[in-house]
Amino acid sequence: MADTPAPQSIESYGYQQELRRSLTFTDLLVYGLVFMVPIAPFGIFGGVFQGSGGMVALAYVLGMVAMMFTALSYAQMSRAFPMAGSVYTYAGRGIGAPVGFLSGWMILLDYVLVPGLLYLIAGVAMNSLVPSVPVWLWLIGFVLLNTVVNYLGIETTAKVNKAVLVGELVVLAVFLVVGVIALANGKGRGFDFTPLYNSHHFSWSLAFGAVSIAVLSFLGFDGISTLSEENRDSTKAIGRSMVAALLLAGTLFIVQTWVASLLVADPEALIADGDPNGTAFYDAARTAGGSWLATLTAASTAVAWGFANSLVAQAATSRLLFAMARDRQLPRFLAKVHPVRRVPVNATLLTAGISLVLGLYMASRSDGITLLSTLVNFGALTTFLVLHVAVVVHYLIRKRSKDYWRHLIAPLLGFAILGYVVVNANIAAQRLGFVWLLIGAIVLAGLVATGRKPRLAVADGSDGLAVAGSDGSAVAVAGSDGSAVAEEEQK
Repeated sequence: MADTPAPQSIESYGYQQELRRSLTFTDLLVYGLVFMVPIAPFGIFGGVFQGSGGMVALAYVLGMVAMMFTALSYAQMSRAFPMAGSVYTYAGRGIGAPVGFLSGWMILLDYVLVPGLLYLIAGVAMNSLVPSVPVWLWLIGFVLLNTVVNYLGIETTAKVNKAVLVGELVVLAVFLVVGVIALANGKGRGFDFTPLYNSHHFSWSLAFGAVSIAVLSFLGFDGISTLSEENRDSTKAIGRSMVAALLLAGTLFIVQTWVASLLVADPEALIADGDPNGTAFYDAARTAGGSWLATLTAASTAVAWGFANSLVAQAATSRLLFAMARDRQLPRFLAKVHPVRRVPVNATLLTAGISLVLGLYMASRSDGITLLSTLVNFGALTTFLVLHVAVVVHYLIRKRSKDYWRHLIAPLLGFAILGYVVVNANIAAQRLGFVWLLIGAIVLAGLVATGRKPRLAVADGSDGLAVAGSDGSAVAVAGSDGSAVAEEEQK
C-alpha cells in the first residue's frame, strides 16, 4: 500500500484544533536544536569520557546513529498521526490504546523529570560561579522565568529559542577556534584519533555503555513531535526537522568533544577517577584559553541548561500531559487551553510545579543529578523501543506497506541498537525504570478494572468526537470539554 502523508487536520482523528498553528520548519528545527543544546556535552563530558575509556567522539557517533534510526521512525509516525503526544500518541494509535498509555507513562520519566534535572544542573553551575546565591534560589528563578515565557505563548518561546541558539553557537565557535589554535601551538596532546578509537580501551560493551550516558545530549529532538498541532507546514516538516536537528547537533557534539578530549591534561586519571565535580570540560577549556574560557563555557552551560533547554522541555512536557488528558487518561483539567494564549495552561503550570519540587528535593541529595539523569535516559530509551515496534505494526502489518526499508529494516536496526544500550545501561536506572513501569501497569489494571480502559478519539462526523477502544470500535461520543454525551455498546 502506498505511503501517503496523513491529513494535516486533526479533526479527521476526532479532535478539535485548539492550539495555534504558527510554527514553521525553521521554528521546529530551532526548537529541536535548543532542546538538545548544541553545547550539551559541556556539562557531562567527564562522565562520558570515563564511561567510554576516553573515546568520547565514538560514543557520540554511535549515539547519533542510534538516534537517527529513531528519528526516521518518528518521521513515519508523525506523518501518520500529526497530533501532540509523541510516543504516547504513536504507540496508542499504531499498536493499541493500552500500549499507548504505558508508553506515555514511561516517557513521563523523560518529559516530566528532565525539566527538574535541567534546573538542578543549572542551579549548581550558577552557584559555582556565584557562591553567595544558593542553588535553590537559582532553581526557583529559572522555573519562574521559563513558566512566564511559556505562558505567553508558543510564538514567544520560538523567538526566545532563536536568540538563545545564536548565543550558544557563538560560545561553541569561540571554544573550537581557541581550542584548535591551542592544539596547533602544542598544548594538550596534539591531533590524533584516540577520541574516536583507542585500542588500549576499546570494547563494544564499553562503547555502548558510554552511549547510554551520551544519549542524554540527544534527548530533545523527539520533543519536536509534541508540537505537531502547532506546525503550520506539511506533516513532513515534523520528521524532516527531527532528522535535520539530529544531524546538526550530532556533528557539533562529535567535533567539540574531539577537541576537548585532546585538551585533557591527564586522560588516564580522568578515566580512573571520573569527574565528580563535573568540571572536566571547563578544565580542558582552561588549558586551551585560560580562566576566561573556562568561565565562559561554565556560564553558558548554566544558561543553556537552566533557561533554553528547560524552557523547551517544559513546553514539550505540557503538550504530552495535554494530549493524555484530552483522551481522559490523565485528569481532564490538564487539557484546558488558554482562550487567548492558546497554550495548555494548566499542564504548563503543573509541569513548573513538579519541576520546582523535584529540583529542590534533588538539590538536597548528593546523588540528585546522577539519579535523575539515569531515570530520564531509561524512560526515553524504553519508549523509543516501543516506537520502532509501532512503525512495524502500523505500516507493515496493518497497512501492508511494501516499503521494507522504512517500515521494517530501519526500525529493527534502531530497536537492536537501543536494546543493546538499554541492556548495558546503569543497573540502578534499570531497576528504578522497571519499578516505574510496574506502577504504570498497576495503574492501567486499575483503569481497566473500573471500566476506564484507555481509549482514543476517532472522528464521528459531528462536532464531538468518538472514543475508540483498542480494537478501533467507537464506544462513546464526547463533547469538546471531554464529557460523554452519548454511549454506544462496544462491539
